[in-house]
Amino acid sequence: MSLCTPAAATPCMPAAVAPCGPAGDGLAPFDAVLYPNRSLGRFGFYALMSAIVLVSAALGAAFVFAGAWPVTGFLGLDVLLLYLAFRWNYRAGRCAELIRLDRDGLCVRQVRPNGATREWRFEPHWVRVTIDDPPRHDSQLVLSSHGRALAIGAFLTAEERAEVARALRAALAAHRQGENPEPVAAHARSPTEAPSCGRETS
Repeated sequence: MSLCTPAAATPCMPAAVAPCGPAGDGLAPFDAVLYPNRSLGRFGFYALMSAIVLVSAALGAAFVFAGAWPVTGFLGLDVLLLYLAFRWNYRAGRCAELIRLDRDGLCVRQVRPNGATREWRFEPHWVRVTIDDPPRHDSQLVLSSHGRALAIGAFLTAEERAEVARALRAALAAHRQGENPEPVAAHARSPTEAPSCGRETS
């Protein structure tokens, strides 16, 4: 199975061709924003780092008084590496995926940690939504059409991916039957104060 990349012409089209936008008249039947989950907020991060710095400083002072001053440098290095790891995690947590089904089709927009975006469009009558049933922790939520596939929600739990799949299938089924379902607007996980932002599959 080939990949759905920005270079592909159809059925998945690059962001420059057809960006996601409002449906025009009324709410979209499916409109979800997926975020990675981080349980430690900004205040918690600063509180934790402050506590670590204080403990490391106290231990460093004790080693200096004991004559083992070189150990202090290693304690400082540990604090620096821990800080950089948290900063990397927070940067990775800026990614998001926006999934919108409206009269123009199914649009998926992936926002990278650096702010760059990529978009794909699928024809609602042909796209398939697949995930293992029951889902495992490594089960992928995949949108596929005409031999091309895109994995979404890689940073969600298996249960959350299954929930997104059920809601999207219901919205697509109603769309194909020409119904006007109750709009679904969802935020799968909160962008609180990490994992990839989704990936292509083959």
